[in-house]
Amino acid sequence: MDSVAKRDPEDSAKIKAIEQRLLANPEIAKLIDELGTTATDANDLVRGLLQASVTRGLEAEMDAHLGYSKGDREAKSAGGGDNYRNGSYVKKVDSNYGPVDVTVPRDRQGTFLPTMVPKGSRRLTDVDDMIISLYAGGMTVRDIQHHMATAMRVDISHETISAVTDAVLDEVMIWQNRQLDEFYPVIFLDALRIKVRDGGRVVNKSAYLVIGVDMDG
Repeated sequence: MDSVAKRDPEDSAKIKAIEQRLLANPEIAKLIDELGTTATDANDLVRGLLQASVTRGLEAEMDAHLGYSKGDREAKSAGGGDNYRNGSYVKKVDSNYGPVDVTVPRDRQGTFLPTMVPKGSRRLTDVDDMIISLYAGGMTVRDIQHHMATAMRVDISHETISAVTDAVLDEVMIWQNRQLDEFYPVIFLDALRIKVRDGGRVVNKSAYLVIGVDMDG
């Protein structure tokens, strides 16, 4: 029978002291109560991930449209064209997890037609579930590319799909490898059931969410 490691008395004392400080702080106690009773907290996190990922994907679409990446002056000069980035605007769109504000880039000639968030569209279609599944590790890169092409419902090049997928993957990797605190006094666990394509069929999978409250609340 495996033995259970005993907690160091000094560590136990530290944890006890932290618990007492938390209970004595009315603001933190109120926060804990709100987090425990509010159903939208997990969705707030998901919307933040969607906002960052979709915005990054739209930038990749603009890169493909212009033929060079943002900030690449050499490629811009070599292209010889007179079309270039011309700022951006914020657009509110609905998703399966609530409204999301995404930043849509503009070009000078007004010829850029985004496919992740088409002009006039007020909803993310199936892209939102695809991105969250990617964060949860439930789809391969090939699955993501196929699903994104299907979700966009337009005939666009494989190179553009790959560029958008790579941009979203980069955003996911940044999030997955971000620096975490060594200690969170309060942690909430939840799971979202989403439909994803797996082996040519649609199945239900769980995207697990963990929300940690740090010492600053």
